[in-house]
Amino acid sequence: MNSGHRNRGDSADSNPPGVDPADQWVLDPATGEFRLDLDAGRRPAGEHPRPASARPRTARRSPADADARPPPGPRPRTSRAARGSTGATAVPGGRAARRKGRSTRGRRALKWTAGSLGLVLVAGCGGAYYVYQHFNNNISSVKVEVGDDSERPQATDALNILVIGTDSRVGLGREYGDEGSAGHADTTLLFHISKDRSNATVLSIPRDLMVQIPDCKTGDKGIPGEARAMFNTSLGQDGRDPGCTWKTVEKLTGVRINHFMMVNFEAVKTLSTAVGGVEVCAATDIDDPYSHLKMSAGRHVVQGEEALAFVRTRHAVGFGGDLTRIPLQQQFISSMIRKMKSSDTLTSPAKLWDLADAATKALTVDDGIGSVNKLKDLALDISRIDTKNITFTTVPVLDDPTNKNHLVLKPNDAQQVFSMIAADRSLTDVPQSGTDSGTPEAPASSAPAAPQVDAAGVKVTVRNGSGASGQAAKAATALQDKGFALAVAGNNADPAATTAVTYPAGHEDEAQAVAAALGLPATAAQASSRLGAKDGVVVVLGKDSTTAGSTPSAAPSEAPKDIQRVQADDTNVCAAKGK
Repeated sequence: MNSGHRNRGDSADSNPPGVDPADQWVLDPATGEFRLDLDAGRRPAGEHPRPASARPRTARRSPADADARPPPGPRPRTSRAARGSTGATAVPGGRAARRKGRSTRGRRALKWTAGSLGLVLVAGCGGAYYVYQHFNNNISSVKVEVGDDSERPQATDALNILVIGTDSRVGLGREYGDEGSAGHADTTLLFHISKDRSNATVLSIPRDLMVQIPDCKTGDKGIPGEARAMFNTSLGQDGRDPGCTWKTVEKLTGVRINHFMMVNFEAVKTLSTAVGGVEVCAATDIDDPYSHLKMSAGRHVVQGEEALAFVRTRHAVGFGGDLTRIPLQQQFISSMIRKMKSSDTLTSPAKLWDLADAATKALTVDDGIGSVNKLKDLALDISRIDTKNITFTTVPVLDDPTNKNHLVLKPNDAQQVFSMIAADRSLTDVPQSGTDSGTPEAPASSAPAAPQVDAAGVKVTVRNGSGASGQAAKAATALQDKGFALAVAGNNADPAATTAVTYPAGHEDEAQAVAAALGLPATAAQASSRLGAKDGVVVVLGKDSTTAGSTPSAAPSEAPKDIQRVQADDTNVCAAKGK
């Protein structure tokens, strides 16, 4: 792994003796934001600060000024003076104004995805320099090698984040077993956010799934791949870094990944504690000597060590394997998302600070999102997703017939799920999103109308990446029958999950016409800088191509009937049935 970095910053100036620096960050009821009030700690009890709008302009300080930066350590919270004798924030205007203040603060909260724990929140503290530096210093980032574009799935406007939960024991002692283990990809989720940001699919990949691990590179070291290995060894084994896991998931699913986030055991403990606990449910009593979880049947609020034990438990529930543990993790993450998006968290400055602090400390990310600003932008991009439109599911698998402790992909069903995600098809029944005027948008067509082009003059090369012989020739013939007289079969391509149509600059209409002739969605046609005008349009058949006539089929619109799934808004989930 290329060496990561954790940013470093200078501490701010010290505070006058006897003054709690946290008390100098007070809530301005006029704006709903926190601001620095250097006199707050000295003001007599019961005296409230004036709103910012009432203060002279000359009295306002820039957050970048040295004396305006709060010292490190304590979190910002409402001052005792501002809270008054009841401990509640004083907001002029009565109950309605207090509701408005809470609503304003909730809207100003910034949301992001934090590792395998879903959407977390960052406190908005007026853009203070200290706050930026504090959280920025928490984040670790690494540069990973994932290959060039020609080796990767098509880029789309959807957002795909690979979330890796490592079982590293480095620095954790013996209580978690395997002391000092560098860690493998123990819990892995592919977080797919739709192009219109209306829905998300979170795909769990079992650690025991047998997959092909491609060659990868960690720093200057090349690491050979394996034709068949357990998925969890894509990280840690032989020095593999998150880039190797990234490449493995792209190879497996045919979905292009944009970013990765990695967390360890401590993340579960600190984040669950930061929100004041996460509600979970056990269908039966659990007593797992391996994870140290002892829990009676029913609902519980867990945090810290107990939360970690809950998401690690597998030996004492179900069939004792990873497929039993995954629904527990999905239940936990769903509940945490609900807790983080609740008004109880959004309106608590202390919880927001603790949560943002814990989240940024827990994360290791790729260098593309290795700063608070970049994480914030990513967060704002996905913050519109309603909890009811987040669906958790698991890669469809079967027991490996050669080893009962391993898993293999379930034929057809697994490819169906991968194709849906690659084509940005939701597993949730999402209503049509409205425009700014409130008028519903027209539904997108999966097979666009063919642009008006001279099909007879379009050069098309069809390459076979489906894994089945003879498919390119059949598809080329099918295109010829539709008027593309110059369509020919080319050399075989690397295996691909979905069919792609690429074209050189200036030939978009021709590519769209080819895609329409093959019944493909518009997103299947993508420009390629590697192609020149003489190359024409290139079709690479994926595993989604049909056997009859080899014409690629449109991506499925429905998931397999018996697929495992959990909706993030479902509060009635009670996982972990006993053996």
